[in-house]
Amino acid sequence: MGGASLTVSGLCGPVNSLRTLLDSLSLGAFTTSFPQKLLTIGISSVQHPQGSYLLETLQSLFFASSLSEQKHFVVLVHLASPDPKWLGRMTSNISALFKPYIQARQLVVINTQGKSYLPLKNLKKKFNDTPASVAFRSKQNMDYAFLMNFAANHSDYFLVIEDDVKCVPGFVTQIASILSAWEKRFWMTLEFCPLGLTGKLFHTSDLPSFVRFLLLFYQGMPCDNLLSYFLNLSHQKTIQFSPSLFQHRGDYSLEGKFNSLKATEENNMGCPSNPAATLYTNLNVTSDSVLMNAYSLDKNYFYTREAKAGSYLTVFLHMPATVFHVQVLTGSELKEENRLEEGQVELGYDSTNRVIDCDDYVLLGMLVNGTLNKHVLSEDSGKQVKCVRLLVTGTPPSGLIVRHINLWVK
Repeated sequence: MGGASLTVSGLCGPVNSLRTLLDSLSLGAFTTSFPQKLLTIGISSVQHPQGSYLLETLQSLFFASSLSEQKHFVVLVHLASPDPKWLGRMTSNISALFKPYIQARQLVVINTQGKSYLPLKNLKKKFNDTPASVAFRSKQNMDYAFLMNFAANHSDYFLVIEDDVKCVPGFVTQIASILSAWEKRFWMTLEFCPLGLTGKLFHTSDLPSFVRFLLLFYQGMPCDNLLSYFLNLSHQKTIQFSPSLFQHRGDYSLEGKFNSLKATEENNMGCPSNPAATLYTNLNVTSDSVLMNAYSLDKNYFYTREAKAGSYLTVFLHMPATVFHVQVLTGSELKEENRLEEGQVELGYDSTNRVIDCDDYVLLGMLVNGTLNKHVLSEDSGKQVKCVRLLVTGTPPSGLIVRHINLWVK
């Protein structure tokens, strides 16, 4: 590698408890030498069942940035799979393709030993999750925790992206411009992409608190959902900028599941907008289910044990919007279970300024195999949508999962 140090080991020694791990995660626990920058761009990568996009993501990062922009950031990659063959292959490929960046300390690659992780057996299950799925997301929370802990001292800001994205040219300059505008305002996280953790920007001074939060609740839910809870506790609402500066590649998620959001992006519509809204329903919402998950842009979903004909779930937009495309996905991604076979989606309009509902609904379309993916043909009429309602027209035989209600607006 021409003298360039590529891999830095993470925590050493076995971890016997959460307290041991938290105590070991001091800001000095990881040390390496690269110049102080404006921005650290962090990527946590694992072995994908359908193949890896990490190399393409790294190429996109550097190719989308001018030489002057590259002076202001360092890329930090956490190779988080335990397979030594995969680690060897990835480090070899990275060192061959990105040797100049490694030697210039613009690219640093780290790895955390498996014995440093908290237990991944006998984890709590939620809804219909398999033990493998729960273990995957629990480990992913720790992967990001180790990545962010390493990054806490090396720049003013930290940007996290997933390992399967394309970057908009000039994204660094756009982020720097927004940072300048927000310099004197309070914020914990700025969002430059609505999907998952990609495009989430932090002050590095806030990373230790979020790292501890991830480790304390690593079994509970996916990392992007934990971030939402963390921001709620910090009294910050979502601060999202559009258009998105990052777009997901490929048709499969980290767990090898079909990426329906990516399939829609390929229609050149970009990412769904999902403007601010409140959700209302007459479905039974239990304490272990979150209604807002049906409208979130991450991998979470809403589950109810029972739905009957006449049940509804309504997205009530805080501001009327010109909606030009609607996507509703129900049921399990892996199995044809808990989907709504008999249902329809309606668009609502409000002429009387009702507080939680609309006074005029128009049928958009029927669900087919639990899915609706449809353009709104009347968008050019200038009439703005206030509500989007999912209506159950036939009682399903079991519980109902609403994975996504996605809206594209002008």
